[in-house]
Amino acid sequence: MTAISLTGPVTLYGSNISYFTGKMENYLRVRGVSYELRSMQFPAFKKRMEKKVGVMQMPAVILPDGRWMTDTTRMIDWFEQRLPGPGLMPADPLQRFLCLLLEDWADEWWWRPAMHYRWHYAEGARFASWHLAEELLGAVPGPVGLKRLYLQQRQRAGYTTGDGMCADNVAAVESGVARLLATLQSIFSRRPFFWGNRPSLADIGFSGPFFRHLALDPVPLEIIRQQAPAVLEWVARLWNTRLSDCASVWDNGIPDGIFSLLDDIGSGYLPYLCANTEAVADRKRRFDVQLDGVHYRGARCSRYRVWCLQQLRLHFMSMPEAAQEEGRVLLERHGCWEPLWRHECLPLLPGQEEELPFRAHNKMLAVHQ
Repeated sequence: MTAISLTGPVTLYGSNISYFTGKMENYLRVRGVSYELRSMQFPAFKKRMEKKVGVMQMPAVILPDGRWMTDTTRMIDWFEQRLPGPGLMPADPLQRFLCLLLEDWADEWWWRPAMHYRWHYAEGARFASWHLAEELLGAVPGPVGLKRLYLQQRQRAGYTTGDGMCADNVAAVESGVARLLATLQSIFSRRPFFWGNRPSLADIGFSGPFFRHLALDPVPLEIIRQQAPAVLEWVARLWNTRLSDCASVWDNGIPDGIFSLLDDIGSGYLPYLCANTEAVADRKRRFDVQLDGVHYRGARCSRYRVWCLQQLRLHFMSMPEAAQEEGRVLLERHGCWEPLWRHECLPLLPGQEEELPFRAHNKMLAVHQ
């Protein structure tokens, strides 16, 4: 790929309390890409973005040459292939695959717990609904109280109670978050970033659930303060780090703590992708699934996440043979191998997501449709 020389700052449209806007901001800052953050203004922005990239989802990036982009994973990959200098991906092929796996897990699995903490508890819902009503719906006429009520009902119906969360599984979901915090506390007490002294794609991926959600919203923030202060330090450290200032290389091999994360991926996330794949194949809109002791009822199907599973397979198969052999042993040990390959054929649409990051056909979750 030819390196790019941006003629000016990129424009990042989103929200300053948005999961994926925060992820993209962290990436642009770490990589030293000049950008300007602008808030999406609804309802006008929805029609504009759908015309430009095919779907309405947050965030959008506009390059200095006027091209629009969507999907943080594909946008980051596009920039990484073109920006000069060492990037966010280790040269070691197995480390690289594990970074991609962790980023995918952060994007597609920790979304639900992050939204749960924001919208389930009154304290979080008050904070977020007021902020979003003022930031995104300022041009919509009407009392701010009605806008807040609309946002609370919409988000809960789309992403919490409307996506498999219920009173019976709240405690189990929150227990999973506590387990993640304990593992990350151990990791970031020993080293600055997931893979050592410089940030990787794994760090950028996990900035999604943490930077503008779990480490911002009042209820989970207090939990992190009390139980995982090293995680708060990592959030600030990543925001304040520029890759151009990092002279060190990543640690060799697989650092402590990553194995525990793989255990959770093997027991929860990859089986979830399999259940979603089966539901999409059966042309369902929702499905029930039991994962790692948690029963999700009425989870929404996602065609996009079938594509995510395909991408993980392609990343694995792109490794040299020796790395694949080592990777298979590792994934089998942690329960990840079988669900990764459980379904021989995936129900993908013709050409699905091939035009990303400049055009999308499927949202992460097609809620309210």
